[in-house]
Amino acid sequence: MTFATKNLISPENAVFVFVDHQPQMAFGVRSIDTQLLKNNTVALAKTARAFDAPTILTSVESDSFSGYIWPELLDVLQQDPMERTTMNLWEDKKVYDAIKKTGRKKIILSGLWTGACINFPTLCALDEGFEVYIIGDACGEVSPEAQYMAMTRAEQAGAVPMTSLQVLLELQRDWARHETYDRTLDIVREHYGAYGMGVDYAYTHIHHDAQRTEHPQKVTQLHRKTAA
Repeated sequence: MTFATKNLISPENAVFVFVDHQPQMAFGVRSIDTQLLKNNTVALAKTARAFDAPTILTSVESDSFSGYIWPELLDVLQQDPMERTTMNLWEDKKVYDAIKKTGRKKIILSGLWTGACINFPTLCALDEGFEVYIIGDACGEVSPEAQYMAMTRAEQAGAVPMTSLQVLLELQRDWARHETYDRTLDIVREHYGAYGMGVDYAYTHIHHDAQRTEHPQKVTQLHRKTAA
């Protein structure tokens, strides 16, 4: 695939880092509905997997305080989390080394809570020349104000705010990219409400394919013709 600009994230230049998506951390979130938070985070993980981008999963004080990573996220990522004690993952050698080992300079970062476990590594990574993309709807804070302040601080330092759907569409970018076309639309239908309903509507009403779920190949072909 030809890339128009290095400013866009791609499967070849980005690493996804998931930070502390754990029950105790989610209990305190008041900036976003927690079910929506989980939905967006799992969608983000599926996006990373769909495009074969490297993923790093990390947790903090699982046994003594935070509990274990959400099982839905573990089911998608299929990897053991890197356990930390420090709130700042950049100060944990094994996590830091894992990020550096990928050779990627664009870090797609999500986690709990934004003001600490996202802001701290963001500031450190930016200082070392990395680009950081914070997925705001896969992060959470103890209040809307806390989330706003955390995102504002990160942006002022040079981080880029995004949503989980923006990441999916930026990686796909071209509907002629057939190798990830089906997986992209599966994520849209499963996680993105009205957009996913619109895809189903186009298949079943506009294209008169009432058997969409029984004939996925036919549906995919119809959408590709429309996209073309």
